[in-house]
Amino acid sequence: MTRRKSTDTPPEDQAPAPTQEAAPPAPKRPTRKASAKPAPESGQAASPAPTARDRDPNRQREAKKYENPIPSREFILDTLTANGAPLGFGEVAVALQLTTEPDLIALERRLGAMVRDGQLLRNRKDAFCIVNHRDLIAGRVIGHQDGFGFVRPDEGGDDIYLYPKDMKSLFHGDRVVVRVSGRDRRGRLEGSLVETLERNTHTVVGRLYQESGVGFVAPDNKRISHDVIIPSDRLNGATHGQIVVAEITDQPTSRTQPIGRVSQVLGDHMAPGMETDIAIRAHALPVEWPAEVVAEVAGLTPEVPESAKAGRTDLRKLALVTIDGADARDFDDAVYCERKPKGWKLLVSIADVSAYVVPGTALDTEALERGNSVYFPDRVIPMLPEVLSNGLCSLNPDVDRLCMTAELYIDTEGKVTRTRFFQAVMRSKARLTYDQVAAMIVDRDPTLCERFAAVLPHLQDLHGLYQVLHAARVERGAIDFDTTETKFVFNAQGRISAVVPVIRNDAHRLIEECMLAANVAAARHFERKKVPALYRIHDLPSQEKLSDLREFLGQLALKLPGGEKPVAADYAQLLREVQDRPDRALIQTVLLRSMQQAMYSAENVGHFGLAFPAYTHFTSPIRRYPDLVVHRIIKHLLADGTAEDLDYSKSDLQQIGEHCSGTERRADEATRDANDWLKCEFMQDKLGEEFEGTITSVTSFGIFVQLDTVHVDGLVHITALDNDYYHFDPIGHRLQGERSGNIYRLGDRLRIQVAAVNLDDRKIDFVLAPTDAPAAGTRPAGRRRKG
Repeated sequence: MTRRKSTDTPPEDQAPAPTQEAAPPAPKRPTRKASAKPAPESGQAASPAPTARDRDPNRQREAKKYENPIPSREFILDTLTANGAPLGFGEVAVALQLTTEPDLIALERRLGAMVRDGQLLRNRKDAFCIVNHRDLIAGRVIGHQDGFGFVRPDEGGDDIYLYPKDMKSLFHGDRVVVRVSGRDRRGRLEGSLVETLERNTHTVVGRLYQESGVGFVAPDNKRISHDVIIPSDRLNGATHGQIVVAEITDQPTSRTQPIGRVSQVLGDHMAPGMETDIAIRAHALPVEWPAEVVAEVAGLTPEVPESAKAGRTDLRKLALVTIDGADARDFDDAVYCERKPKGWKLLVSIADVSAYVVPGTALDTEALERGNSVYFPDRVIPMLPEVLSNGLCSLNPDVDRLCMTAELYIDTEGKVTRTRFFQAVMRSKARLTYDQVAAMIVDRDPTLCERFAAVLPHLQDLHGLYQVLHAARVERGAIDFDTTETKFVFNAQGRISAVVPVIRNDAHRLIEECMLAANVAAARHFERKKVPALYRIHDLPSQEKLSDLREFLGQLALKLPGGEKPVAADYAQLLREVQDRPDRALIQTVLLRSMQQAMYSAENVGHFGLAFPAYTHFTSPIRRYPDLVVHRIIKHLLADGTAEDLDYSKSDLQQIGEHCSGTERRADEATRDANDWLKCEFMQDKLGEEFEGTITSVTSFGIFVQLDTVHVDGLVHITALDNDYYHFDPIGHRLQGERSGNIYRLGDRLRIQVAAVNLDDRKIDFVLAPTDAPAAGTRPAGRRRKG
């Protein structure tokens, strides 16, 4: 993985040497030194010319990080660009005026790290050339179970299609450089593999099979299409059909499959909790704490020492409270609100994780490696050790805690008129749940109002502020999709007993608006100070998706406002227009799928969905590494720091953003795998039962239906629609019968019967219920449409 440079030893990129797959062999060092300049003539004052170090605009930052710094990555890239042609190692050293052995060693390591990170390539003549982002693109591989894949560019933009012939030598998650080779008939970019920068898969979890004396592991992660060959002398006692962990000893090539050995046998059957164990291993989630991290946190105590509170603003007398779900595992944000003559004063206090997690430590390195906490139904894989995540950095009631506070003055129109950030010490007055707060401020529950009388006035002020902020959100045109989240209910044996929806109330929305306000305030602070920062961005929908969306809407006699570049307000306007239509859910789903995925980036392009020109993540440093970085930048500014002496360069922040966007996707995929397995387990004893549901997806091979009462998805395969031949319309999101004209479309209602459940593949198969399936040649039921 790409580690942040400031965690490396002398100059920056002194990380352990990359593997053969991660970077090419080390370059040869120069055999000659830079030529000496002529001595000044007699009588002339010697005025030494500025060296490369002096000309480097980032020299202050490098000097702050390293004892004997060499020119920065940015300066090296500028030097190569100015030269206009690839340079060998010796030529780079001469251009940078580096001659001493320590400098040459540092340069060798830095150039190797730049190759590893996709900023440079080494050609066949062992010369370094810049990755041209028009022709050569660095990014991370996204695999598909059918053998093809995509590369998601580090710099953002459209994914690039990779053919199976290139994917044969790659695993999902590898970092590569590809050359754009053209576009397919749908207009998608196509690429060919140039270089493998970094291998990401070192273990695979799956089921072991033995056929004709050959063993192989079929990966549980469906994004990995390779079976891993296991030689007979490397089975480690495993037998056919067992679930195992295989360590990769030989990475795949264009001609050979990956080879490995069984390192652990997990079991024969899926016991309670094993679905999470498998998801953790399948997605290579870090679980164990390295010994260095354990040693660093060993000296921490449950209480904040008095010395740490010195110099901070004292907020301990204010009625700051935490408001979270009843099953929340950590509390990293507290809020306080009071009415003012011209509006409200809002305090959003966030656990000061940066006071304990210091750059350059093993703890910081491991937090970056994890990127974020991962929340499974039965456990959490935290980003930080428990002594911090549930202790010193959790804003538990009635204990002193260090915090970073955003103070916002907001007028009666919902506009932030003044903002201030400061370091403080606080003492939460109550740990409240969403349901408790809603019961007090909406339902006026007398028992709860009496119990929390000390904080109730501030909660009422908070609710008044929320109503204003929500109105401003509507006015701003932010998109508010009506989606349903679910959670699992377990019995005493650890088996799932129900899947229930999570009901959002005013307390959920109230906290959401407070967090949004604080995040925007932080982003605006960085913009005003003109300092590099890490933003949470949500780019505009692609032209291809917009074109498909407009064609779909045209079939419904609808139109998306905004012309070629619609804004969030145009989406919101359309949602309001269709609010009373029976196909509202269908239209909302298609609108949602037309949008890009949010990510972290050092380049601020705004947040399309929330309709903010600048947005960042400030409010959850316990569970998100980007928030920790944001806190460090704010502290740097509070200490009168500038962009020039900031510990992070823009390229540092971009690398952190790319990595954390990847760990976020990894966490989503891992939790989705575990959730899908639990849903399959829940449906095992419901074979033959009938349910009502809604079509949530239409594909060329069938329709996916979500059941109303149990909130589980399953597939009605196209072969189960045996009364006709059906054709797929991707623009209209529908299947249409060739002879009968029956139409199955996204959002349609169906009654289905559970036909099969496959735990290994995490698939549930449905068929149309006998009461809902039309006989051949008859008119379809009212819930389907006639073409």
